Amino acid sequence: MEKNKPKVLFLDDEENIRLMLGMYLQEQGFAVTTAGTVPEALKLIMQENFDVLVADLNVGSPGDGFTVVSAMRRTQPNVVTFILTGYPAFETALEAIRLQVDDYITKPTDTDALVEKIRQKLAEPKPQHQIQTKRLSEIIAENIAEITSDWLELTKKDPELGAILLSDGDRTDHVPRVLQVILKVSRGESISEADKNAAQEHGAARRKQGFTVPLMIRESRLLHDAISRCVQSNLLEVQISYLISDLISIHRTKQILLEESVGAFLKTRK
Repeated sequence: MEKNKPKVLFLDDEENIRLMLGMYLQEQGFAVTTAGTVPEALKLIMQENFDVLVADLNVGSPGDGFTVVSAMRRTQPNVVTFILTGYPAFETALEAIRLQVDDYITKPTDTDALVEKIRQKLAEPKPQHQIQTKRLSEIIAENIAEITSDWLELTKKDPELGAILLSDGDRTDHVPRVLQVILKVSRGESISEADKNAAQEHGAARRKQGFTVPLMIRESRLLHDAISRCVQSNLLEVQISYLISDLISIHRTKQILLEESVGAFLKTRK
């Protein structure tokens, strides 16, 4: 192997994947060593120095790819580490935060994107494993438009909600407002009378638009889903010590506003 080539340790228990992805990485200028089992990978870590680790999440047993990541972090702390997995579950992402995994690579693997990510991480100043974490409120504030768009797509796909003919503006007008109230409460402020009045106006409008109380509750649940998807997509950046309390605050604020909306809905005549 040429000394100037970045050295990659690639762990995967599927021989075809090891062969194909290993050859591709070789063609892209990397010196690749493959392993098919956790013990084999651990032995290589003790014997050789590497620049990059790409480890399948489930090798033999679920989650045992983290065993290799942990060993690499202890012995070669500046190695760039990637976990190869499907869409990361909540528990998987928490473990990745604890071990300071640099990034996920989702299956099926986009090989061009993988090479780009590896080169990007190698070009960053060392140590590369430090992750800048944020409070959940910061992440929501940065993704209000994305959460709103995701929620809109979810509601349109729902057979009953999607059957109610509304413009996108009329359907989504309350969502950024609800998110702003959530952010305000996360900063230690209280829900104001103006916030409650806006929620009541939303409930009255929904009745005139042909909604029912169950459909309003479903809309709220789908907003919870959209927020959760945003959280899951950004879990590696979440300040984990505040995650549970922040989620509780989000849920409580959303429920208070929903109660105001439903109360006004029930008092309003069509």
